Amino acid sequence: MAMVSADSVLSLTDQRLVAALQCDGRLTAERAARVLDLSPATVRRRLRALGADGTVRVVISPVARPRDGGSAGALFLRIRVLRGKLDTIVAALAAREDIPFIDVTTSGDEIFAVARTEPGSRDPLVFRQLPSTQAVTSLESATVLHVFRVTSEWRHAVLTPDERAALSPAAPEPGPVPVGRTAAEPGPVPSGSAGPYGVDTDPLEQSLIDALAPDARLSAAALAAHTGHPETTVRRRIARLAAQGRLVSQVLVDPRRIGLPIEAKLLLQVAPDHLAAAGRALADHPAVHGAFATSGPSNLHAAAYFPGLPALYGFLSRDLAGLGITRVETAVVGRTAKRTPPLGPDRPSPAAVRRRPPRPTHGLARAEDGPGRG
Repeated sequence: MAMVSADSVLSLTDQRLVAALQCDGRLTAERAARVLDLSPATVRRRLRALGADGTVRVVISPVARPRDGGSAGALFLRIRVLRGKLDTIVAALAAREDIPFIDVTTSGDEIFAVARTEPGSRDPLVFRQLPSTQAVTSLESATVLHVFRVTSEWRHAVLTPDERAALSPAAPEPGPVPVGRTAAEPGPVPSGSAGPYGVDTDPLEQSLIDALAPDARLSAAALAAHTGHPETTVRRRIARLAAQGRLVSQVLVDPRRIGLPIEAKLLLQVAPDHLAAAGRALADHPAVHGAFATSGPSNLHAAAYFPGLPALYGFLSRDLAGLGITRVETAVVGRTAKRTPPLGPDRPSPAAVRRRPPRPTHGLARAEDGPGRG
């Protein structure tokens, strides 16, 4: 069988199916066929093919995992390492359950990562483990203060507005507000909230989201078999989670396969009176798949996909004009090391992980060591 190149671009039909799944991760073949003017059999065949070789995965967004009664925030980490030690540090970070996103830039010694953490805490990864790792030459961290856009909200621009509307679920009903949003968005997360990430759940809902985490398209029957809950209960609870906007899926696909081979991380300094408007403008830009107000000298972080370097240059030189941005630092991603925790049926719940005693942290100062779970 002929090998498919990792950067061969999918057909337009397949790209439109990917975009349809971005609108609704549990989209049925019948609804996709009706909106995209395809036959249900074609939709099922193409989705099976895309899933069978790992080209496309639909998962529960790592930023919408259950809080389990706690709070959930996030840190952006920028880590520089010794030449020759990059893979060691990346592997150690990727093994951690609290780090869902890792990218390596084209500089060859720089890592960008996102770490889930308790807001305002002295995270041991930042304050002890990484600084004591000899292979790490510098570390910058920034706390996410406000979410303008997360990757699960980004839509590949191959559908019309009417098609997106027809494929998307109805607007969420009143209920727990997911992923740091407030009912009056845009605006700050209320004081005393549980942090910009995570959703509130009861134990039954948490068990369903845990089971869906690695495959958000599992059928109700499969979920019932895995969790032990009656299928009627599963269907009712999944429908309620979806209706309230608490079932947040994300499509994992190599952006090169959808014609977007360039990913850039943008660290921007914005005047305070322009921060909210600049963040919203970035969130509305079709290239931007992540935009966040953060602590630190770069108070606005963004990530974006582009079809080529000329498009990135045009974005920097034209699209950012007039937003009150005083400084931009751009890093081009060379490879993606991690996009979601590899959650599976035998993986312990977040509560069980928190009850475990901490592992010893001795030896982290050795250059060959990476940042383990301290």
